[in-house]
Amino acid sequence: MSPLFLFAFVFIRQQPSGRMVSVQTASLLLSFAPLLVLSVPPIWTQPEQVHLSYAGVLGSMVVTWTTFNKTDSKVEYGLQGGRLFEMSAEGDATVFVDSGEEKRKMFIHRVTLTDLKPAATYVYHCGSDEGWSDLFSFTALNSSSSFSPRFALYGDLGNENPQSLARLQKETQLGMYDVILHIGDFAYDMHEDNARIGDEFMRQIQSIAAYVPYMTCPGNHESTYNFSNYRNRFSMPGQTESLWYSWNLGSAHIISFSTEVYFYLEYGMELIFKQYNWLKQDLEEANKPENRAARPWIITMGHRPMYCSDDDQDDCTKFDSWVRVGRNDIKPPAPGLEDLFYHYGVDVELWAHEHTYERLWPVYGDKVYNGSKEQPYVNPKAPVHIITGSAGCRERTDRFNPNPKEWSAFRSTDYGYSRMQVVNTTHIYLEQVSDDQYGKVIDSIWVVKERHGFSAWL
Repeated sequence: MSPLFLFAFVFIRQQPSGRMVSVQTASLLLSFAPLLVLSVPPIWTQPEQVHLSYAGVLGSMVVTWTTFNKTDSKVEYGLQGGRLFEMSAEGDATVFVDSGEEKRKMFIHRVTLTDLKPAATYVYHCGSDEGWSDLFSFTALNSSSSFSPRFALYGDLGNENPQSLARLQKETQLGMYDVILHIGDFAYDMHEDNARIGDEFMRQIQSIAAYVPYMTCPGNHESTYNFSNYRNRFSMPGQTESLWYSWNLGSAHIISFSTEVYFYLEYGMELIFKQYNWLKQDLEEANKPENRAARPWIITMGHRPMYCSDDDQDDCTKFDSWVRVGRNDIKPPAPGLEDLFYHYGVDVELWAHEHTYERLWPVYGDKVYNGSKEQPYVNPKAPVHIITGSAGCRERTDRFNPNPKEWSAFRSTDYGYSRMQVVNTTHIYLEQVSDDQYGKVIDSIWVVKERHGFSAWL
């Protein structure tokens, strides 16, 4: 018997002798009973929002998921074709309390799998004896520097109007990608509706991210509450709450960083200098002769581009991007990143933020430095920039400036995403997929470099 039924029964029984409770009063009391029953909160021990990331250590993979009640954190796994769940690993959960009005609480679970066999496929589920996830699989990353990894890359994918999502889900499950690079702006926005939009977005990408590492960087749409939803939900390498980090795959050294430190000074101006110093140290390490010989390609990913030709009055449309040239309006002045990346021979720079696709000619200092007139991307004399921010979100796609600068090589307002393969130490292949045109490849280039590092520009 519910408490309200019991209260109504006692109330009727305890009326003074000779005094009758009206049928209407009794009915009114009893009518609230279903509301009381429905107000009992459910138990949320079932794992959801499962996603993978690479820990940056050979033979490892991080499994991250969410529950809304406290449970143990466990992954059971085994080699595909072998005995199911013959191995297990345990981790821990951190409590994330969203800063919205409801102060919703969730438990973010992380378990790191180690000693994985390179290129072997594993089957796994995650959770605890209070609830297990669906069965998923992943292929451990190949540790060889001769590995030719395949990437899907995009930014600005939302919960509403996620135009490219279904195609990406299917292609991931077909085994077309080894890694996903999400170059900022998730869900639109993860904090909204007391972080329920973030929850639903993470459920949406589970059919991608539970199968391949989903590597990220922050964008401006993650800025609310000091990027707390981004910092708590993802599990990138290093100890920087996924804001900046680097990792190696095949013949590439990949650097992810935050362009947003230049814009949200209220969260700490010192972050600009902290990240800059980290980037410099990381690039110095990557350029040691033995490291650059093993992994000659250096690829960066950051949300807001240094260059763009969109007609939206954004930072890069003014051709003086803070990310590129720094900020002289603050004290001390903050250095930009173009000179740093050029000095250390960054080969390819991946961006999003603009809801379009744009490929640039090799560019530095606002000038084009093609390898040659006939083969601009063969031994280019400056980094190659790709902007891929048209995966689909509620803000739709952007318009282009009808008169772009000479560094703009190809532009499209179609919804879509990019693919990249680091083929070997001298060749990278990049292409753009139009979802509007049913998966048609609308642009492609080969970047060919016989030399890497600063000397390649000379």
